[in-house]
Amino acid sequence: MTSYPIPPNHADHILVASPSTVVRQRVLESLRSPRRRFAQATGGAEALVHLESGFWQVLFLDRRLPDLDAEELSQTVRQRFPGIDVVLLDPESDAEPTAAEEKGDVLLEMWPVVSNSHEDKSADSVLPAARAAQSILEAPLPGMIGNSRIMQPVYRLARLLAPRNTTVLIAGPTGCGKEIVARAIHQLSPRAARAFAVVNCAAIPETLLEAELFGYARGAFTGAMQSYAGRIQTAQGGTLFLDEIGEMPLSLQPKLLRFLEQKELQRLGSAEIVRVDARVISATNAHLLTLVREGKFREDLYYRLCAFPIEIPPLRDRSEDIAQLAGHFLGKLTSPLPAPQLSAPALRLLKTQPWPGNIRELQNVIERALILSEDQVIRPEHLLLADSSFYSS
Repeated sequence: MTSYPIPPNHADHILVASPSTVVRQRVLESLRSPRRRFAQATGGAEALVHLESGFWQVLFLDRRLPDLDAEELSQTVRQRFPGIDVVLLDPESDAEPTAAEEKGDVLLEMWPVVSNSHEDKSADSVLPAARAAQSILEAPLPGMIGNSRIMQPVYRLARLLAPRNTTVLIAGPTGCGKEIVARAIHQLSPRAARAFAVVNCAAIPETLLEAELFGYARGAFTGAMQSYAGRIQTAQGGTLFLDEIGEMPLSLQPKLLRFLEQKELQRLGSAEIVRVDARVISATNAHLLTLVREGKFREDLYYRLCAFPIEIPPLRDRSEDIAQLAGHFLGKLTSPLPAPQLSAPALRLLKTQPWPGNIRELQNVIERALILSEDQVIRPEHLLLADSSFYSS
């Protein structure tokens, strides 16, 4: 059995990241001890989530990660978490595990332990740096308001994903800010200087959506007087945001799947193959797996889009953010004049609402209250809420 040397002061908290169950189990079996805490990750992004949410001392990192470059990830880990030793693992063969390997008869070559220093590192010296990095990662994204604890994982995941080309699926109810999160990922990425192309799959008729996405050549159909590149090609070097992806017609889904897999497309009426380098972020307020079971959405497309999911909670679960959001909308609506005050009873009322329309609904309520208030104070009677007599009459 392969032995993995662990520095004596770094023996208690170990994270193993590899897409191979065989590799992960081999490392764990070699290092198993009652006093050691282990965690496993199947990819680089998942490993980063573990690193951000706890104190780890050694990271065993498979060179063949499915989503991130292992060398780049090891550099990132050393910069953000200087107290963590990184061990790069290199499986002997690129072949699929054999029956013998499934039983554990697989050998791993040990790569040197990578660390910033060989000095003794105690938890007291490491934790402040890790906490500082976590604080930065959990700050609100560009364009987003609110510091509630429930939103911090969203901010953190978006920042971890931003430098990568990983396909992202943002799920959440209508009006919760899915497009803002997608724009933030784009703005924080190396693609920020290029286009952010938006396609609302629910707003474009089925007969026009294919032409809008993939473009068309001149004469491809009646009325096609000139060629059109299409939204996907417009996103060259940047990001393509597919909003309400659950509304995409089933007939068009295979063509989108081919683009995701090959990064190639064909415009309508043209035999030319066009290569496009565009990151794809999609969003949905529907439960896509339910649509898959109902035969309304392709399973292979779902798993291709959902390489990394982010779920945005509804506003009713973010009561901590309501005061800050309301203040933001008041300032935005009254600028450059001073914003009116939101009374304590009005704020308490806002925090008790179910908000089926989420942040978009809150903004509308604040705007109506601003119109109805005759002085510089907004009171409960100024809040026309969804359950008020105004709506139910």
